[in-house]
Amino acid sequence: MQAPDDYYQDATGKSGPELKAALHTIISEQTKLSYDEVWDALKSTDEDPDNPSNVILLYSGRSQAKDASGGNPDDWNREHVWAKSHGDFGTATGPGTDLHHLRPANVTVNSTRGNKDFDNGGEEVPDAPGNRTDDDSFEPRDQVKGDVARMILYMAVRYDGEDGFPDLEPNDKVDNGSAPNIGRLSVLKQWSAEDPPDDFEKNRNEVIYEKFQHNRNPFIDHPEWVDSIWK
Repeated sequence: MQAPDDYYQDATGKSGPELKAALHTIISEQTKLSYDEVWDALKSTDEDPDNPSNVILLYSGRSQAKDASGGNPDDWNREHVWAKSHGDFGTATGPGTDLHHLRPANVTVNSTRGNKDFDNGGEEVPDAPGNRTDDDSFEPRDQVKGDVARMILYMAVRYDGEDGFPDLEPNDKVDNGSAPNIGRLSVLKQWSAEDPPDDFEKNRNEVIYEKFQHNRNPFIDHPEWVDSIWK
């Protein structure tokens, strides 16, 4: 699974801000979903490869029935990895409905993450072994650390202040509140390097490209671009 040969042709040979600008233009060509449409899309993008009746939940890693979505504590719901309050875009069609950062998550674990920034440390999250949290940050399990980083960095390239939406940028802080920022960038870069894209993440990118939005997360296809843009 890889991008069509010409998908990134306008980014070839570029680095730094030039690369970021080129990728923004490329990935902004997309089909946008409504927030309701996201429910069904996630059942396809995050399908359990060993059980097509289930989805894999991002933080807990549990395989759960696709129809067990809703608001009860043991249901799954739609997690905005780039917390929608960071930039205050809510569930608006655009950043609020972009599948490249929306994942199924256990309702209770999703609530524990809330709108916290990402960083290392804290106490282990109940019912989600390997995830940790403290007052101002959340650390996902090792198996999805890179996924989280690449979703955040996708959002920073895709949404740069056009279309009436905020200019999303990672920074090296936590506790960013409603500012259009999420940290901690140095940690996210480390996570991306330590947890390269696996088959599940690559397949997810492919499904979003082929079936839904028709754009790609460039950092799944080219993880080396992370360090080229954010030195």
